[in-house]
Amino acid sequence: MPVSWDDTAALTDAHDRFLAGRLVRRAVRPPILSSWERCRSLGIAADHVEVLYHTELDLGGSLADAARPVLDRLETQVSGIRVSAVLCDQEARVLERRVGEHSLNRFLDSLNLAPGFAFSEELTGTNGMGTALAARQPAFVCGREHFADIMRQFACAAAPIRDPLSGRVLGALDLTCNHRHADASMLGLVHQAAVDVEQRLLDRITARERALLAAFPRGRPREAADALGRRDRLVLEELAMQLIAAGHAGVAEAWLPGGRGVTLWCREARSRSGATGFLVEAVLAGVDGLYRCAPQDSLGSPDAMGPPGGPGAVPLAHAPLAPGTSAPDTPGPDTPVREMPGPEILVPETLVATARSADAPAPFGEQPRGEPLAVGEPGVSRLALLARERLGLLCEAGVTVGTTLDVTRTAEELTEVAVPRFADYVVVDLPDCVLRGEEPVRTDGPLRRVAMAGAGVASHLYPVGEAVGYAPSTPQARALATGDPVLEPYLHEAHGWLAHDPNRGGRVLRAGIHSLIAVPMRARGVVLGVAGFYRSALKQPFEEDDLSLAEDLVSRAAVCIDNARRFTREHATALALQRSLLPRGLPAQHAVEAAHRYRPATTGVGGDWFDVIPLSGARVALAVGDVVGHGLHATATMGRLRTAVHNFSALDLAVDEVLTQLDDLVCRLDPEAMGWDGMGAEGPAPDAPSTGGTESAAGPDTADSGHEPGIVGSGCLYAVYDPVTRRCTAARAGHPPPALVLPDGTVEFPDVPPGPPLGVGGLPFETADFAVPEGSLLVLYTDGLLTGATGRDAEVGFERLRTVLARAGRTPEQACDALESLLPDRPADDVVLLVARTRALADDQVAVWDLPADPAEVSRARQEVLDRLTEWGLEEPAFTTELIVSELVTNAIRYGREPLQLRLLRERALICEMADGSSTSPRLRRARTTDEGGRGLFLVAQLAQRWGTRYTEHGKVIWTEQPLPRGGAR
Repeated sequence: MPVSWDDTAALTDAHDRFLAGRLVRRAVRPPILSSWERCRSLGIAADHVEVLYHTELDLGGSLADAARPVLDRLETQVSGIRVSAVLCDQEARVLERRVGEHSLNRFLDSLNLAPGFAFSEELTGTNGMGTALAARQPAFVCGREHFADIMRQFACAAAPIRDPLSGRVLGALDLTCNHRHADASMLGLVHQAAVDVEQRLLDRITARERALLAAFPRGRPREAADALGRRDRLVLEELAMQLIAAGHAGVAEAWLPGGRGVTLWCREARSRSGATGFLVEAVLAGVDGLYRCAPQDSLGSPDAMGPPGGPGAVPLAHAPLAPGTSAPDTPGPDTPVREMPGPEILVPETLVATARSADAPAPFGEQPRGEPLAVGEPGVSRLALLARERLGLLCEAGVTVGTTLDVTRTAEELTEVAVPRFADYVVVDLPDCVLRGEEPVRTDGPLRRVAMAGAGVASHLYPVGEAVGYAPSTPQARALATGDPVLEPYLHEAHGWLAHDPNRGGRVLRAGIHSLIAVPMRARGVVLGVAGFYRSALKQPFEEDDLSLAEDLVSRAAVCIDNARRFTREHATALALQRSLLPRGLPAQHAVEAAHRYRPATTGVGGDWFDVIPLSGARVALAVGDVVGHGLHATATMGRLRTAVHNFSALDLAVDEVLTQLDDLVCRLDPEAMGWDGMGAEGPAPDAPSTGGTESAAGPDTADSGHEPGIVGSGCLYAVYDPVTRRCTAARAGHPPPALVLPDGTVEFPDVPPGPPLGVGGLPFETADFAVPEGSLLVLYTDGLLTGATGRDAEVGFERLRTVLARAGRTPEQACDALESLLPDRPADDVVLLVARTRALADDQVAVWDLPADPAEVSRARQEVLDRLTEWGLEEPAFTTELIVSELVTNAIRYGREPLQLRLLRERALICEMADGSSTSPRLRRARTTDEGGRGLFLVAQLAQRWGTRYTEHGKVIWTEQPLPRGGAR
């Protein structure tokens, strides 16, 4: 925890360590440490500061006038106490000083704390007035917390004073005393005093406008007020506000819906109190009772006024026509209509207006007798218009920023919405870790420029993609260090910014860029990066009230960027988990040559998966699945299902039985989603928790609810290809059928009966068995391939798939490349492709013997096997194979039923299969020393590399695999 502000010894030690470049973050309050860092970046020396004196002070301005009664009250409150009250302007120049005890004057004079002297932070270091103005918030600085040594004996509490309309900082109020007499309540007292000054400023503004309105008495009949409807009046008041903001006397024609013409007369008015402003009158054509009453103050009588506006009136600007409209014909051939240079007047689409010289004849009669529509001062009206424009910009930013969950695109949207309405150039710099979705640990290192908007910026600003390292003296580095925006209204005077890169900075200035706002991107208490707003074509430099708009724009974008960053992290995590659960490489097998592709969805990783599983008898299983939903849960579910498919395949279950077991597994994994938990014949049990829908229930609050969303279903296609018979058996559960590309390029979609998705439960799955010529392509895919480029029209997807696949001679890799052309750049759903080109075992690789149930056939079977192994050149494993065959044939004759068949396959391994008509499976056991039998299957297991049993439609097959000697495989 930071030490107390009155712990002088600890603060002195911390200050010394800070000047020595050592870490002091735990010893100083964060606002003070931020100020120290700003002072160090500006090169201020703690042992020598120069307090400058200024002779040009606005001692009679509105700020000093409004603050004078507040200072009088403060002087009364601190009477007899060694505390001074000081008023300074926005440049920290002292305007007035009040003391509670006269003996304090000597101490204040020793510090030059007197009218005319400036105490800005960039000149004198950390102090009450300068730090409050630099941070634009109340500041309390005591003793050694001052950066300069000469101020260590004082304690200061200061609060900024803002313009009540624009929010611009006008100055500050400060309470100063000896640090031994400091009290934390000083900050609350000075803050309340600053609020009182702001209220007095607001009262003065509204009083002037009230006086202007009083100078224009309303003498019209009441029924005349009803001539303009509420909507018409709002439209005209908006135009009147723009006329007042322009600060020119003149006349403008307006056309309301229905073709009604209105003339707006803008004329100067002055109240008895001396306030000067403008009045706008509305004259509606063809309506009696709307007439003008001349001001009874300094404007004189109507006859003395002459034409509205007088000879010195300045014409208004020509107002652009609304889209799709044209200017109306002006009554009278002698009425001049001239386009004049000046500020643009924005007109609603329902309003058409043309501006005239103030001395032009009235288009709807002679002297106007109008409705007093609006009154105000040009500066106040201009601020109101700016506020309206800024509100519109914020509304547009709320709609256009954050439309995607992409960090870079969100940053680009921020730059696009701010150019050119607020700034000419906008840049966004983020650390690389944010682009990767990681939590930003520190932002004082190099950043990456990820977005930039503005014309012709490549020649002088850092381009997109370049690493940017900001020096500590730059506004961007100061914004990142303090977490507050930094305003540099005049870049040519920002020496810290120029010192960062003098060559590039010179080019920037020569290109016309003159003003900068640097805003840190903060979201959820973390600084993500920095945004820079530059002006060049907009000649008005950034002001204090522009900071709030820049902060609002960046804060909205920062939350969106943080959401996108979190999504990127979640997406990367799910994708990494997804890829780790998918096969990293295809297993070695001879039945097919396979290739695969996996394309994750841009909106979130799903549960699409594939597998190639070698089976007994040289067969291979091909599987493709698609879990409903996206995210980590779908990925974890995919891992469960893929593991289950491996286990069921290892049991050599039939194709439909594999899907049945998977369906049962899904139902058991998520009984609540299937309605089996607490559900009776009449519905849910009284204590059974209710569950929501499949996807809508798995919302952001799922993790907080204590219930993990279950598996809501999955599609799966499972197929087994036998290279001996050259046939494929397939079954599908809520999945599209496979595609078969014959060697001549013909594309077929085998008629595999559709089955319900996994998780429905209780329904059977049907299989299809079809011939697959050698060299054909079996194409398995998920539904994202069909709907990815054609929306929801699966039929069109099948036709496109047929067209792309209809080509002979392709390898599986080439077929995958061709199928990827069907996918959009940003697919909405995951896509998995598995393409397998079939192979077949030649006749000389297969040996089959049908055996009668006669024990004498055992010796003949051994001899036949030995002869075939000799023919294949496999004399080395002959003895072992002879023992295995002898045991398998003996057991089949003794315990099995006819028909009996012995088969020998030479593939990657030497496979021996013994089939019989019995469904009784042998069981491996360890025979006791007193047993006369039971050791045969144990010997088979010891001699063979692998062995197992699979069931067929007519019985079972006991098989073994033995490794081939080097050079024995074909």
